[in-house]
Amino acid sequence: MIRCQKDFWKSPEPVLENSTDYRWKWFKNCLGALDGTYIRVKVPEREKPKYRTRKGEIATNVLGVCSQDLQFIYVLAGWEGSAHDSRVLKDALSRRNGLKVPNGYYYLVDAGYTNGTGFLAPFRGQRYHLNDWRDGHRPETPNEFFNMKHSSARNIIERCFGLLKMRWAILRSPSFYDIITQRRIISVCCMLHNFIRREMALDPIEHQVDNQLIDGTLETNDYIGTIESSDEWSVWRQNLANEMWNTWNGNRE
Repeated sequence: MIRCQKDFWKSPEPVLENSTDYRWKWFKNCLGALDGTYIRVKVPEREKPKYRTRKGEIATNVLGVCSQDLQFIYVLAGWEGSAHDSRVLKDALSRRNGLKVPNGYYYLVDAGYTNGTGFLAPFRGQRYHLNDWRDGHRPETPNEFFNMKHSSARNIIERCFGLLKMRWAILRSPSFYDIITQRRIISVCCMLHNFIRREMALDPIEHQVDNQLIDGTLETNDYIGTIESSDEWSVWRQNLANEMWNTWNGNRE
């Protein structure tokens, strides 16, 4: 499967101008979302300090990039759990066959990332997580409305990781394989996940994952790195938020 991996990864497809998807229609030219997650591994005793996470677990820091339809576009596994996500992302972008973000397109990222060209982050200091918008709360400013829609769309990567770990038990506990083999197992599980998503009209465990996200019982990794900031990109984000707000208020009227 490693040799045939090009046949299993999802090719990124931008959100079109005429999109009617309630989550994604606000983010034209967006390719999907990315985030990091920890997957526990077994390593030699001398390697454990490097793989120890903030929670004290021995794990690898895995970067995942997914499409709007819950398929993986790119996965980089193998980095030590202590590695800062900025190092993992920088490595992914610098590799010859690594993550590519064409000019004019972008991915949605968590608030922990710096808002920079090719990576659209939410506004800090504003309500963001989906739970903040339950119980009848409504956005009161363009930035809050932007964050609400951003959170709804970016949530796709958390669902993707949730499906992956729920489907493959080998990713839920450390295996006895060496780290190189474990890294390949993670990648292959992601490829098989894509194959199942393509071949099955309904995923039997997707509803279960969604319920865990609502309940807050699904583990995700909020520890994210940094991206080079851009004043021009920040202005574009604010203009997008204002445009979304005006469109929403116009539809309400």
